[in-house]
Amino acid sequence: MQSEEKNIEIDGLTINYEVSGPDNQDTPNVLLMHGWGCDHTTVSSIANALNQKLRVYNVDLPGHGKSSEPPTPWGVEDFTSLMEKFVETVGIKNPIPVGHSFGGRISILMSSRNPISKMVLVDAAGIKPKRNIKYYVKVYSFKTAKKILPLLLGRKYGGKLIQVWRGKAGSADYRNSSPIMRAVMSRCVNEDLKSAMPSIKASTLLIWGENDTATPLSDAKTMEKLIPDAGLVSWQGCGHYSFLDNPIAFRSVIRNFLFSE
Repeated sequence: MQSEEKNIEIDGLTINYEVSGPDNQDTPNVLLMHGWGCDHTTVSSIANALNQKLRVYNVDLPGHGKSSEPPTPWGVEDFTSLMEKFVETVGIKNPIPVGHSFGGRISILMSSRNPISKMVLVDAAGIKPKRNIKYYVKVYSFKTAKKILPLLLGRKYGGKLIQVWRGKAGSADYRNSSPIMRAVMSRCVNEDLKSAMPSIKASTLLIWGENDTATPLSDAKTMEKLIPDAGLVSWQGCGHYSFLDNPIAFRSVIRNFLFSE
């Protein structure tokens, strides 16, 4: 299926996206959103599974791929508002959000406040992760060091040591991000969207890898309970990228859900 890459300016930001699939008024539209640290090419196999019958808008989220970074440390609300403006500006009617990982956060909030009929969440984020004591020791040790090291070693040298510590302690996604996107990630990962889930009226398909450690299966089960019309499909031996780990089954399940009337 032929695709076309485009970009559009929204609120001073360049948003890059790829569009594919039949172009007519009766074709349902999919808004496909990738995970953190990825871009639209990461989820291209999902687009290719759907674009024979659906019009797919596969977006580089702000700060990813060829899209501009946010001007300030955005939260999930900011990303969602931007994507709502994208839908309006491009003229996408009745979008079906399909979100992987971080893209799932935006899908959840968007569906909680818009008349959306269907949604697909793939190994989606949205549940604030549970922290053990080791995590809090690390966090508060770092916060203490941020205050003490500049006083003991001087602002310049103390600041350098703090940045080195921050880089070593953070996740790979965190280390590979720019300073502003690190601040965005820290803010978004601590946002819990459970309160928005009961307001979702969309029929929701949850697709999960049972070995997912980034967004564990327990998150999916919580979402299934809180979203009124939700169903969960999970696969053994699959991780956070279940759509790549089990492509044949994934293709079958998502087509069955979205191609049916």
